[in-house]
Amino acid sequence: MSGMFSNTYEDDERARAYSSLEFPGTYYLGFRDLPALIGQHVEGGLALDFGCGAGRSTRFLEALGFETVGIDISPAMIERAQAADPAGRYVLVHDGDYSPLEPQRFDLVFTAFAFDNIPGAGHRAGILRSLQGLLTPRGRIVLLGCRASMYVHEWASFTTEEFPGNRSARSGDLVHAVMTDVDDQRPVTDVFWTDEDYATLFAEAGLDVVAHHMPLGRHDEPFEWKAETSVAPFSIYVLAPRLVGDA
Repeated sequence: MSGMFSNTYEDDERARAYSSLEFPGTYYLGFRDLPALIGQHVEGGLALDFGCGAGRSTRFLEALGFETVGIDISPAMIERAQAADPAGRYVLVHDGDYSPLEPQRFDLVFTAFAFDNIPGAGHRAGILRSLQGLLTPRGRIVLLGCRASMYVHEWASFTTEEFPGNRSARSGDLVHAVMTDVDDQRPVTDVFWTDEDYATLFAEAGLDVVAHHMPLGRHDEPFEWKAETSVAPFSIYVLAPRLVGDA
């Protein structure tokens, strides 16, 4: 990985700006199709929101009817999530340590954009293996993350034109974008990862891809789309633990 990575959202001012963000513009595409995907592939009603941030995705799962636990490594984010959702359950965890959670308990482990902030192939695979251990036997991991295309186009909610180095990025490199829907206009630093290398990562973690969805914007939606109608900014993966004996 090129450069040293520091999680953007551990910054308190960033947490404040991000806590006000719901589902505008490009972000809307990430969540638009999730109810149908989750309804199709997930059985049961207990969910874990991994990398819950300020609680936006936790509240989303709660609205779908899930009893949800949100976890994050950022105290600032957990504080703001709890303030926005006093009745919710939010747990501060250490990176890679999920011992406060009961194993084989969750029907759904959901993670929205958290893997855009996790460096290192080995570390990423280890986290996925640990999350798999929290699933019930028929549980599923649903992972929402940025595709490589996110960092080389202009979007309703992001601009990347000031960062030409993104175009030569390889999986594990640091890339940058500016979120235009918040008042904190400092560049966001993410960890670049291709769909092809995600496939390798999932295989190493012992997970099978049950579904891979790449949402596109539609012309009848109330947003001023830019690249969204022709290029998918996000990937949504539905993952199942590989059964013992499977190749």
